[in-house]
Amino acid sequence: MNDWDRFVFSFFNSDVIEQYLPSIVDGFFLTCLLAIQIVVAGIALGLVLALIRSLKFTPVDLLIVLYADLLRALPPLVLIILFYFALPSVGISMSGFTVVWLTLTLVLGAFAEEIFRAGIVSIDKGQWQAARSTGLTHIQTLISVVLPQAIRITVPPLTNRTIAITKNTALGSVVGVGEILNQATTAQSFSGNASPLMLGAAAYLLLFIPVVVFGRWIETRFAWKRQ
Repeated sequence: MNDWDRFVFSFFNSDVIEQYLPSIVDGFFLTCLLAIQIVVAGIALGLVLALIRSLKFTPVDLLIVLYADLLRALPPLVLIILFYFALPSVGISMSGFTVVWLTLTLVLGAFAEEIFRAGIVSIDKGQWQAARSTGLTHIQTLISVVLPQAIRITVPPLTNRTIAITKNTALGSVVGVGEILNQATTAQSFSGNASPLMLGAAAYLLLFIPVVVFGRWIETRFAWKRQ
């Protein structure tokens, strides 16, 4: 067996790929489900927190700022390990799927809150004043006038952050979630062959290349046109 044959046998073994392809496919769909739930819940959480901060109630603002700074500073892996292994000691037990979803949702929510907040603050004060002069309340102005403009500004950075966070679904392998990486490493251990890892890499490309392309289109679509 020459070097090329050994390479193909080790990384692209058709027999091993055929055997473990179904488990990688299962991991692919589980990863998609987890990523969708994280994105929806994380963005919704960030938007709600940004709107609450816009009401300028200082004690609540401080709590939100503390939450955002803490969650953005801590590595998601640390939080996953803490939630999964430490919380059961105080009577709170969650499945690996729930832990990964909760952790990445909270992290995305923290980043999304800061992004939405920056978008809201960037709107010129004249927009607020003009809306208020028509008789709109602070909340009506925020929802009907300021927020639509702020969201347009926040779409590009929010898209990039969303893609970055959803890639962390691979951390689910640490707590036994059967996502792509978990299925690939398990198959690699049983087969003694690296082909399942290559299959897992292909699954990640299949999942995230369309997401990256869509994110680029979103950035272009919602970017302010320059004069």
